[in-house]
Amino acid sequence: MKWIVGLGNPGPQYEKTRHNVGFMALDQLAARHGIAINQSKCRALIGEGVIGGVKTVLIKPMTYMNLSGESVRAYMDYYKADLNDLIVVYDDLDTEVGKIRLRYQGSAGGHNGIKSIIQHTGTQQFNRIRMGISRPEPGYAIVDYVLGVFPKMEKEALESMISETCDALEYSLDNTFERTMAKFNK
Repeated sequence: MKWIVGLGNPGPQYEKTRHNVGFMALDQLAARHGIAINQSKCRALIGEGVIGGVKTVLIKPMTYMNLSGESVRAYMDYYKADLNDLIVVYDDLDTEVGKIRLRYQGSAGGHNGIKSIIQHTGTQQFNRIRMGISRPEPGYAIVDYVLGVFPKMEKEALESMISETCDALEYSLDNTFERTMAKFNK
């Protein structure tokens, strides 16, 4: 079984914000495979299904971004889920809009959702797909930027990035993460 955690904030006011690209990717992956993400468990919305012959659980923490690790830990403890089967999908300021970067370990890099997951799992070693949101112009507050919506001029890059993230997630289900990184890190 594989489990994929998309990071974001619950509520309609956050739906289309930069900080919610992890949720957006999971929603598209769920739509591609007819999975409903609607079970409320482990402080998250969860959807279970089979993707490419692999039982897959899609998880959207409902704890708000900064407490994402609480939901991840609750899921791990309840289902005895293995961290080696986890992929976390989230927004990254240091990656250009439209691009994705895959990593299997590393620091939080200032991302509070990842910081919370590291704190609650006790390790920096878990697979992740970072979805680019670029950095704001100097003087623009980071919090306002990540909680802002994508401008129309980035719509095409955003859609392409979400689609590529779903392709990478699908590929990772029956390939090693190293092979997935080699294919999708450009």
